[in-house]
Amino acid sequence: MEEVDEQDLHVERVAALDLGKAVLEACVRVPNESRPGRRMQEVRGFATTTSALLQMAGWLRRWGVTRVVMESTSDYWKGVYYLLEAEGFECWLVNAREVKNVPGRAKTDKADAVWLAKVAERGMCRPSLVHPKPIRELRNLTRYRRSLIRDRTREMQRVEKLLEDAQIKITSVVSDVFGVSWRLILQALIDGQRDPAVLAQMARGRLRVKIAQLQEALRGFFTDHHATILAMMLDNIDRLSAQITALDTTIAEAVAPFAHQMTQLSEITAVGPTAAQELIAEVGVDMTRFPSDAHLVSWAKFCPQTHESAGKKKNKGRAKGSPWLAATLGNIAGSACRTDTFLGARHRRIARRRGKQKATVATGNAVLVIVYHLLSDPAVRFRDLGADYFDTRIDKQRRARNLATQLQAVTGQKITTRDGKAIIAEPEAA
Repeated sequence: MEEVDEQDLHVERVAALDLGKAVLEACVRVPNESRPGRRMQEVRGFATTTSALLQMAGWLRRWGVTRVVMESTSDYWKGVYYLLEAEGFECWLVNAREVKNVPGRAKTDKADAVWLAKVAERGMCRPSLVHPKPIRELRNLTRYRRSLIRDRTREMQRVEKLLEDAQIKITSVVSDVFGVSWRLILQALIDGQRDPAVLAQMARGRLRVKIAQLQEALRGFFTDHHATILAMMLDNIDRLSAQITALDTTIAEAVAPFAHQMTQLSEITAVGPTAAQELIAEVGVDMTRFPSDAHLVSWAKFCPQTHESAGKKKNKGRAKGSPWLAATLGNIAGSACRTDTFLGARHRRIARRRGKQKATVATGNAVLVIVYHLLSDPAVRFRDLGADYFDTRIDKQRRARNLATQLQAVTGQKITTRDGKAIIAEPEAA
């Protein structure tokens, strides 16, 4: 027998909440003072307004509740969780899938609250990660910035579609439709200029060598109808760009207390200031919440699921984690694969054998392991292992034998190896 670490299997005074948008059901379970070994419970309903929640907090305090457990129901848990946390209660947010009511029981809000209280008092659930307030505020800012960037990208795509509708073939000539030159040309189109020769002469810089192509690409049928829509689209793009710039300033102020962690993470391959901000916002800086780097990777759902039954393991792929963290890690992997570094070599090595999608997940997995060790120790700094890391660990003799075997299967000739060189056996004379 081996000793295992377990949480307390019994919580003396516990409360469980079944949450809704307007109301909630609260169940309190405490020991029976007159009958040792027995339990007492009370179920009450409360509105989710601030005054009602404060009243509920007073009721929980009178019963001496030490832990409040609730399911992660939509966003309704946030206000309740934050208020009770501020009132000094130990709050647990649990995954609804892990505490699902068993079949055969009545499905009501009160029954769900009682069931959750029973599960919680026996230690049969575990809390989800809820970051402290500074990290939560930073996360709101970084997620909103990403949403605005996506909105701006959609608006830019609409501009390209509108120009194609007017037979303006700009994307065939230039890659950046919203550079300085093209903004001048687009504004001239809105102002009523339709002459392709005049519009092409507005090109700046390196585009001057493409004036002939520009003139041909601008020979369309752009009308006042297109100009009206294009003006609105450009206004939206400018508005979103201004908001994104303002958010960048606010995020820089919010992440200032974590300047050292920012410096550590920014040293990772393909992790710039924006990616470092998003990593801190999604993962946090307190790595004690994760017993090991494997737990962090598992929490982020950047590893295969384990499904074993009757001694057989089934491949269930990767579960869905936070799409915000996945987007950040995907961007990092997409940039790292083009670098001459360890992460780049790892990505390309896996992509050749198993495809780009699996390589992206594997690179994200490696980035999370690096993030865990950097944030666990303030004195640790990132050091790249080099693009030749895998090549220096290849057994050349074994590699030569494998290639010789493959070549022999293709040619049909007997091939041996000596000192890492392939030797083709001469055919015997007839």
